[in-house]
Parts: sequence; C-alpha cells; structure tokens
Amino acid sequence: MKNSVMLVAISLLASSAHSLADTVTANEQQSENSVQEKVKEARLHAKALGGALKSRLQQAIQSGGLEAGVNECQIAAAPIALALSQNGWEVGRTALKVRNPNNAADRWEREQLAWFSQLLTKAKQDNLTPKRPIETYQYDSESGEFRYMMAIEQGQVCMACHGANLAPSVKHAILEHYPNDQATGFELGDLRGAFTITYTP
Repeated sequence: MKNSVMLVAISLLASSAHSLADTVTANEQQSENSVQEKVKEARLHAKALGGALKSRLQQAIQSGGLEAGVNECQIAAAPIALALSQNGWEVGRTALKVRNPNNAADRWEREQLAWFSQLLTKAKQDNLTPKRPIETYQYDSESGEFRYMMAIEQGQVCMACHGANLAPSVKHAILEHYPNDQATGFELGDLRGAFTITYTP
C-alpha cells in the first residue's frame, strides 16, 4: 500500500513539473515574440525619422543651398522626433561626435556606437557594403524597458555638412547654430551616429 501511495505521489510530482516546464517555455516564447515585435516597431520608427529628416533636408537644400539645409536640420529634427515619440516610445539620434549636445550618448549607447564603428571599419577594409541595417537592442524583463539602436552610415549626401572639407559658408552656418559642433571630419562609410529608440511601458 505504501508503495502505491509513493508511486502516485511521484507521478503527480512529475506531472506538475512537466506542466510547470511547459508554462515557463510558453512564457519565454511569448516574451521573445513580444521583443521581436518591439524590434520591428523600433525599426519602423528609426526609418520614419531618417526618411522625414532626409526629405526635409533635401527640400531645403534644393530651395536654398547647403546653408538652408543646416538651418532646416536645426529647426526640423527635434519636432519630427517628438512627433514620433508617442505611446511609450522615445525616438531620437545620437553619436560619438555630436552636433547637437542634446543628442549626447549615454554609457550603453556609447558602447553600441563603438561596436557599430568597428563593424563599419571592418566592412570598409574588406570592401563590403552591409546588406542589412546594423542594429542592436536590449530588453529588461523586470521593468519591461526596451532599447534599440540602428547605425547611421556616412553617405555622400552627408559629406557637404559632415565631411572634412566644408565650404566656409556652411561651416559658418553650422557654428552659428552649434558653436561646440564635433560632427565633422567624417569619410564615406564611417559611422555617423545612430537612431536610438526606447520603449517604456
């Protein structure tokens, strides 16, 4: 009789452990799915910010030259980022060498930027063009905070305002708005900075 009771107890314990393992696995899968949804949403926010800024910049340059582009970037960047920062999302840009001091990177962002820079430097050395966005994310399961970054590569369109050889009028326009500007001297393919996106529940 004792053996029978012991077998039932072991059977119940095993069944309970199996059920608990299934629940943990299901919860982990649900959490992973939720994080991947956040990655997709953050990617969309980054591309929306980049696309809107590029469009406004190109329009300004076409109508008023590079100096107008500098002015437009100074005027438009913050409102565009603010408009996208809704429903728990905060959307912005950062860099190791910033133009706007309000975009200075925190510790985690600096670490990711350094990694992005290494990846792009290696790609340039190997004469490769990244086929997918260079990105990273961090998720805090306790607080629910999600952070995402996507690298911004220095392209030809950015050289006139961020390259090594700036026209005197462009340099003057930059220093007029950003007297402590650090964001010049870049070469094609360098890391210009990154879109930085945070979701807080």
